[in-house]
Amino acid sequence: MSERTMIEAKGLCKFYGSFVAVQDITFQIPDGQIVAFLGPNGAGKSTTMKILSGYLGASAGSASIAGFDVRRDRLAMSRHLGYLPENGPLYQNMTPLELLRFFGEARGLERGLLARRLDYVIDRCSLDQALEKPIDKLSRGNKQRVGLAQALLHDPDVLIMDEPTAGLDPNQIRDFRQDIRLLGQTKTVLLSTHILQEVDAIADRVLLIHEGRLVFDGTPDTLQREGTLEESFYALTGNGSASSEAGGEETRIDETAAGLAGEDTANGEATGRGTANGDKINGGAANPKATNGEADE
Repeated sequence: MSERTMIEAKGLCKFYGSFVAVQDITFQIPDGQIVAFLGPNGAGKSTTMKILSGYLGASAGSASIAGFDVRRDRLAMSRHLGYLPENGPLYQNMTPLELLRFFGEARGLERGLLARRLDYVIDRCSLDQALEKPIDKLSRGNKQRVGLAQALLHDPDVLIMDEPTAGLDPNQIRDFRQDIRLLGQTKTVLLSTHILQEVDAIADRVLLIHEGRLVFDGTPDTLQREGTLEESFYALTGNGSASSEAGGEETRIDETAAGLAGEDTANGEATGRGTANGDKINGGAANPKATNGEADE
């Protein structure tokens, strides 16, 4: 019996006029997998995650969460998705308790269920000592915990988190990683990060995006088989290894990138992905990208 696909992207593209933000992003994430979404600043991570969450419309392609199309079945999809953007949706003048109650009521949670879910997320996210403090007085770590609590409040099957450990101190990062590992026992998790150590610490699989295109889809072990994670990351995203020609009319993958990206996927099968010139390989290069005209992380 095949695993249920919980996150799916099919040929996702986002254009701003002639500017290519992301192009031909395709992948599937099965139930119970923790996936790290890597890439340099401006690679297309946040744009892709916004499309997957329904926050941003795609120019082409489709996306689904738990089998529900993010465009056609947005309300049904949202019941299965917990989304934590890089700068979480926190009303600074509210307390965490007020904010969580507001989100629970906005989601239509019945009073008894909301009370139970509040007890759970407050305990799960260790918010007991911060519940009555204004959010603008909380530390960065506690604000992230409030953001995670709102994402978990309705007990979603899927979590999408954009740079959840950005700005946290080492102790807060360690605690957050433990939270993710525990959540990964019952949920499908996609999180973006700049911290390569998080890949080894929590991820079952890595998606690496560069200049708007997916250039690697496989296990952490495969990514670093030629050396360290840092060396492999640089081989795929730095020193011109994946580059676009003027105007974005033709793209190129060097032999190192192709060798790393083409051998393995998280399911152990080679998966071909189209490049702009029609070559079949599990990756590619495209153009610099942005969200609403600005560099996207």
